[in-house]
Amino acid sequence: MDRPRTDHGHPALANLLGRWRGTTRLESGPWGAERTVDAEMTFTLVAGGSAVVQSYRHTESDGSHFEGHGIFTVDPVRRDVLWYYVDSVNPAPDAPVRCTWHDGDLQVERHAGAGSIRHTLRVTGGVLFDVAELRRDDSAGTDLRDRSAADGATALYKPFMTSRYRRDPGVPAE
Repeated sequence: MDRPRTDHGHPALANLLGRWRGTTRLESGPWGAERTVDAEMTFTLVAGGSAVVQSYRHTESDGSHFEGHGIFTVDPVRRDVLWYYVDSVNPAPDAPVRCTWHDGDLQVERHAGAGSIRHTLRVTGGVLFDVAELRRDDSAGTDLRDRSAADGATALYKPFMTSRYRRDPGVPAE
């Protein structure tokens, strides 16, 4: 049997490991009025170090909750990060998406029929930030990857969910 990996695949993933608690600010939209909710994000090393499982959960003031789970792994050939994500609202994607990273920031863009979502994960000064931005397709039948604004520029992303966490001191990073 091979020994478990200890390199976590990519430094950007190793920096995320552990349990994080904080808040998520949701902008107003089809999901409800603008609000701030308690949130938690956990990143756990699994499969002998070859993947990181992400769990997100936020709790609404009425006690209901939203949750999502992802799995990050590193493409052994291209050395970039792959992410597969499901949540309690949206259907599961057909395939994982490729992430990009720069100076420790991990960014992922998911495309769906009604729009695209871009997440940026960053750890700065012991604080984990997760900014989710939405680019909506308001014209039926147009693929957002090909859509341009009236001035020829690419349609803009707008933040809809901004989370800020501190590492839970009672749960060590793996």
